[in-house]
Amino acid sequence: MQVILLEKVANLGNLGDVVKVKDGYARNFLIPSRQARRATESAIKEFEAKRVELEKAAAAKLAAAQATGEKLNGKTVRISQKAGVDGRLFGSVTNHDIAEALKKEGFELAKGQIRMPNGPLKTVGEHAVTVAPHTDVVVDVTVVVVGETD
Repeated sequence: MQVILLEKVANLGNLGDVVKVKDGYARNFLIPSRQARRATESAIKEFEAKRVELEKAAAAKLAAAQATGEKLNGKTVRISQKAGVDGRLFGSVTNHDIAEALKKEGFELAKGQIRMPNGPLKTVGEHAVTVAPHTDVVVDVTVVVVGETD
């Protein structure tokens, strides 16, 4: 299916690009999340009319994400979880837990914006986690997992 992108999509294209994607990806993700529209003649003309507005909105989003990235860069977040004597956690620390901890410190981030390359954290200690408030803004955050015993 041919779609026109209404914002930058990672590994796909930039604002205004007409790309061919699988039908399910367009129908189930891109179009409902308002990241793309079906590329018909009328949609392309309508997009060209609104292009300046959409570019301004994209630039504002990027500026806000860069400001958030500046504040987040090098930040340390402490999370306490129940742990055994050997330092392994009962359960794990996921991107949802990290997003909640950052929300308590005043950062509005979705759990999908927190990237954990090695999966959930299952041990006590310091762990490096990547946070991407925008596709172009990626910063590193240190997560300190503290074990609590009964």
